[in-house]
Amino acid sequence: MAVIEVEGLVKAYGGRNVVDGVSFHVEEGEIFGIVGPNGAGKTTIVESVEGLRHPDGGTIRVLGLDPIEDRYEITERVGAQLQESRLQDRIRVGEVLDLYASFYRHPVDWRKLLDRLGLEGKEGEKYATLSGGQKQRLSVALALVGSPEIAILDELTTGLDPQARRATWDTIEQIRDSGVTVVLVTHFMEEAERLCDRTMVIKNGRIVAIDTPDGLVQHLGSEQRLRFRPSAPLDDSVFTALPEVVTVDHSGPDVVITGNGNVIQAVMALLAQRQVVAEELRIEQATLEEAYLALTGEGGVSDDTDAEER
Repeated sequence: MAVIEVEGLVKAYGGRNVVDGVSFHVEEGEIFGIVGPNGAGKTTIVESVEGLRHPDGGTIRVLGLDPIEDRYEITERVGAQLQESRLQDRIRVGEVLDLYASFYRHPVDWRKLLDRLGLEGKEGEKYATLSGGQKQRLSVALALVGSPEIAILDELTTGLDPQARRATWDTIEQIRDSGVTVVLVTHFMEEAERLCDRTMVIKNGRIVAIDTPDGLVQHLGSEQRLRFRPSAPLDDSVFTALPEVVTVDHSGPDVVITGNGNVIQAVMALLAQRQVVAEELRIEQATLEEAYLALTGEGGVSDDTDAEER
């Protein structure tokens, strides 16, 4: 069952459509990812879904409700962690959770929530003393304290070190496992590949693709990649002469060959014929980041800023 339905969403600033006819749905219980380059419109889309922005066109239904007309009911049932948020440095963790819990009719026990998010014993700590990862987990706690049916998390792990990022990923999976639908805006392709059931790719305010991470990777076709260190040097032309080989690249002493069909067997047969050993041989699969770059034509993945979307 779809818990979020967006049809023909349009939002313009300064006469330019930053979101241009976007349509998608989010199924109950899934983690739905939204990815795209700077200024693609990701934050504008989710803030329209949250009711923080008034669309200029199209329709949005969240749990069957209009985010603008039914704003009070939406805030009771949808938790949001914004792209940019900050609390007063001297407010204590328990104080802010008490405050947020008072906004809802049926809040959860925030002490249990702290335990679940790895913040046990931190209720007396001031916000300023928390680490970056702890502040992010607190922002998740604030999004969940109202016992929402949907959690919208915008650039949740930006600025976190790898250990804190992976701990936060575990938290997101726990949220989904508890029955909460998650909408995750991210610019980390590894994050989307690890967490998302489906991912929507946005560019210039329009949808480029929506699919599972594996489905998006299939957009690259059936190419395979071999990486190895030859025991003796070989000219690239030896490999490019093979009909199965598409490209030959070098990464330090490694040769990286991309090809189709039986490229693995063809390269290995060639090496055996020339009595060259493929040391440290690896057969690599295409990644979601490669699919993202192919779909968007971007030379890299960069993080989003709300100002740029305007």
